[in-house]
Amino acid sequence: MDVLAGKVAIITGASSGIGRATAKLFAREGACVVVSGRRQAELDALVSEIEAEGGYATAVAGDIKGEEIAKALVDTAIDQFGGLDVAFNNAGVLGETKPITEMSLDEWHETLDTNLASAFLGAKYQVPAMLARGGGSLIFTSSFVGYTAGFPGMAAYAASKAGQIGLVKALAAEYGASGIRVNAVLPGGTDTPASITNAPDATPEVQAFVERIHALKRMASPEEIARSVLHLASDASSFITGTAFFVDGGVSITRT
Repeated sequence: MDVLAGKVAIITGASSGIGRATAKLFAREGACVVVSGRRQAELDALVSEIEAEGGYATAVAGDIKGEEIAKALVDTAIDQFGGLDVAFNNAGVLGETKPITEMSLDEWHETLDTNLASAFLGAKYQVPAMLARGGGSLIFTSSFVGYTAGFPGMAAYAASKAGQIGLVKALAAEYGASGIRVNAVLPGGTDTPASITNAPDATPEVQAFVERIHALKRMASPEEIARSVLHLASDASSFITGTAFFVDGGVSITRT
């Protein structure tokens, strides 16, 4: 049985990695998906793949920092598929990694606007559409960085991702009685194009370090994270809201 049959979902940051894997999984599980990212060609390829598998998808390209894209995504979900039930606000950036004394205000705002202000804007337009359907599931990609761990040079990233968790808790309390569940997924190291282990200058030592800090001593695949997002989107998690949902391979509890 398709666990998202009849549902309509928005997935941001869908050009690659976790967002792409989640869009394909949601579509296989019966959802009509609206996918977003900055790269039109990659989104078009994703839509073609979903449609080739018998699914339904449409793409809206744009910069997630802008309020107009947040509104356009919801308008597209309503116009093309009839409403909105699930939103996976996944798009984000690592931003500049440097000591805070060397970070400009513009660099700080770039990270906070992309990761946190976009989460606010997404919810601003997604919540009314879900209320019109009698409820829904809002999911955000946060991080253990800034929540259970700190890393040098990652102040803006940590602040933005920790801020998302605060937003999740407030929204969960505000809209729970209206049938909207709100959760954050906190991935561990994941083998995506944006991972530091896939950077041009990454060494085997970097790969080994990232694997070693996890209890499972390996990184996740995007599909593994996507399956946890599916759980939060589906009725299987009907009594889960306001959580920081760890899908981190034990990185938050490992000291070896």
